[in-house]
Amino acid sequence: MKKIKNLILKKNKSKIVCLTAYSYNISKILDEHCDLILVGDSLGSVLYNYSSTKEVTLDTMIEHSKSVRKGIKKSIMVVDMPFGTYKTKSLALKNAKLILKKTKCDAVKLEGGEKILSIIKDLIKNKIPVMGHLGILPQTEKKFTFKGKQKNESKRIIKDAKLLESAGVFSIVLECVEGNLSKKITNLIDIPTIGIGSSNHCDGQVLVTDDLLGLNQTNFKFVKKYVDLNKIINKSILNYRLDVKSKKFPKSKQSFFKKI
Repeated sequence: MKKIKNLILKKNKSKIVCLTAYSYNISKILDEHCDLILVGDSLGSVLYNYSSTKEVTLDTMIEHSKSVRKGIKKSIMVVDMPFGTYKTKSLALKNAKLILKKTKCDAVKLEGGEKILSIIKDLIKNKIPVMGHLGILPQTEKKFTFKGKQKNESKRIIKDAKLLESAGVFSIVLECVEGNLSKKITNLIDIPTIGIGSSNHCDGQVLVTDDLLGLNQTNFKFVKKYVDLNKIINKSILNYRLDVKSKKFPKSKQSFFKKI
């Protein structure tokens, strides 16, 4: 696919911009500024207040992705395959095909390295573009702490990155990977790395859009809030309430009257 080939060519030339979207309204805005738009299973906590991404279903991902697709004209659209949908080669292939068919996305993203390598290879063999994901793996993580503190852990992540590249993934998300390690991986492989909490040494960055807009109360170290929309929305709703109570809204121009 031409868009994916062009993304790979950005490595070492131009930083790659990636954000999450779960609806048409947001994806339409992001499409003006992003190279990649990810329909992340993070929607479980962001939109549904689930305790983990394990609760996100395939149907939920597909429905949100269909909405996101309508707002995208130029960006690459990647959809997370939710927990439990790629346990085996046959199951992964069936579900990945369904995602591509229903959502018209450009690629799917799977979490993990060597343990799911055969599954990733099978998807790519069947002409399904795949994005990798290493470091913290939210679908299976028991303890959320940055990766690469220990030498054996660093070696494993490097090995997994090389294996994913050799399998044919077009990019790898590095989530909360120690900065020097993410730099080493980025320099070792010829495909782009997209960091989240993994330093600016990666080829690109991704954040949950609701986090950077200040819609969530999250306080992750790696998040930069560019605006406090929660405060702005609260003030707007308060003003609306006051207008309704004082009969300032609706005025004549917001109402319909028959001409006499």
